[in-house]
Amino acid sequence: MANAGLQLLGFILAFLGWIGTIVSTALPQWKIYSYAGDNIVTAQAIFEGLWMSCVSQSTGQIQCKVFDSLLNLNSTLQATRALMVIGILLGLIAIFVSTIGMKCMKCLEDDEVQKMRMAVIGGVIFLIAGLVILVATAWYGNRIVQEFYDPMTPVNARYEFGQALFTGWAAASLCLLGGALLCCSCPRKTTSYPTPRPYPKPTPSSGKDYV
Repeated sequence: MANAGLQLLGFILAFLGWIGTIVSTALPQWKIYSYAGDNIVTAQAIFEGLWMSCVSQSTGQIQCKVFDSLLNLNSTLQATRALMVIGILLGLIAIFVSTIGMKCMKCLEDDEVQKMRMAVIGGVIFLIAGLVILVATAWYGNRIVQEFYDPMTPVNARYEFGQALFTGWAAASLCLLGGALLCCSCPRKTTSYPTPRPYPKPTPSSGKDYV
């Protein structure tokens, strides 16, 4: 029963991580304008995501512009896009596979070992998805740091980490943790011992004494 609870906890955490990945990919706040320097404009906030750049005015009005050309984007943004989409697709596959292996489901009830293996396979796919998401977010964050400390970058063109990037890191952590818990439901190998040989029973005495 404890193993089933651990399995369910891992699935819930990994599922929340998958939802967080979708939210992080859709949000435009991957990097926000840094207010470091003397000549800053506090009346508006500038932030960019994987698909668009937005400007938020102090009045509450937000204007966004979708990136028009795919080939005009830098390689880091293109790679981050691809990795995040791959992570979402892997998470979707992991959800279907691990659902079949959950002990609370009726699928594969006749074959308990195969059912547990499906849960483990789903956990492994969640681990791969978490690693892919972690690589994507870390790569994008490293690019922000490099541009921020680059002396050739103008002060008014520097950005910092946005909320979507932190959401991506949290989502990757949940996918990794949930996948690890699902992998803990791996079926243990049972040691098979040879069956003991039955000893012949002594024949009952006939009651006759032989001299």
